[in-house]
Amino acid sequence: MKTEILKIKIEQIILLKENLEFKLQQICDLLESEVSYYDWVGFYFKNGDKEELKLAQFTGEETEHTIIPFGKGICGQVAVSNKNFVVQDVSKQENYISCGWKVKSEIVIPIFVNGENIGQIDIDSHTPDIFSSKDEELLEFVCKKVGVLIALSK
Repeated sequence: MKTEILKIKIEQIILLKENLEFKLQQICDLLESEVSYYDWVGFYFKNGDKEELKLAQFTGEETEHTIIPFGKGICGQVAVSNKNFVVQDVSKQENYISCGWKVKSEIVIPIFVNGENIGQIDIDSHTPDIFSSKDEELLEFVCKKVGVLIALSK
């Protein structure tokens, strides 16, 4: 994975004179196209004052999981734990919401604004046991940049 090049491209997207939604979609598209094993890339954000996440921008197959209650599935668990969650084999994860039979592994990284978990990036892969510390590092970078972008857009 070309981590440093991807970070530069993310920075360039962040600096575009476009709205937040456009930038988030560009980030999804970039990650999905540049990392061969990122088969679905999307952002979920806290849905107002509700204890649930709502799907925002994404790239990949359509999903019926547009609303995820806190605590349910990998994304819902990250909304509660405030910690990265890497699942190398989704079939071994009890509290997993299946988005399709092709998904074998998943990584979810929270996005913070002023110390509050406001959302996350969610990546599904059709390849088991694929995510490494480099993926976590890249996605933490993305989430930090998105957090700043959201804080500035309010």
